[in-house]
Amino acid sequence: MRLKLLSPGEMNAEQKETYDESIAGKRGAPPAPMMAWLNSPPMAKHATRLGEQLRFNTIFPAKLSEIAILVTARHWTSHYEWFAHKRLALKGGMDPDIIDDIRDRRTPDFDDPKGQLIYEVAKSLHEGHGISNSLYDEAVKVLTERGVVEVIGLCGYYTMVSMTLNTFEFGLPEGEVSDLA
Repeated sequence: MRLKLLSPGEMNAEQKETYDESIAGKRGAPPAPMMAWLNSPPMAKHATRLGEQLRFNTIFPAKLSEIAILVTARHWTSHYEWFAHKRLALKGGMDPDIIDDIRDRRTPDFDDPKGQLIYEVAKSLHEGHGISNSLYDEAVKVLTERGVVEVIGLCGYYTMVSMTLNTFEFGLPEGEVSDLA
């Protein structure tokens, strides 16, 4: 870890306010990257609020939103992010074969057209820096415009999360080994 993470007792008033807000939310615990973001309390506050919105309040159930998150974690080879969201994806009902395919950079077989399109949009955003007209049209038809906006939000937010975790070298919990090579 490149950064000393503050305990609540070491935080200034602005940091502690953001920390307290995060643990009072749906997560019940501070998200790991927020502990780094607390070095910029206003950023931490807004980023954590955005993260809660994207994690819990999109139009997608976890089984679908976690596709975009895992594609993003894999794209960035973010070991901590992959570790955390693989568990959430399984808990949300995602097929373990889909998770393995994303991990191994294979295109998964989806039985749900929404899952397929979320995967395709996320991959295209990361690898192609946008999406083609035909993919956009199909995504709007199946996911709705709000859905496309939320997939973009998930990919963007979790890119920031992955960059934070990678830059500050957040390690996995003791005894855990990364699935990512």
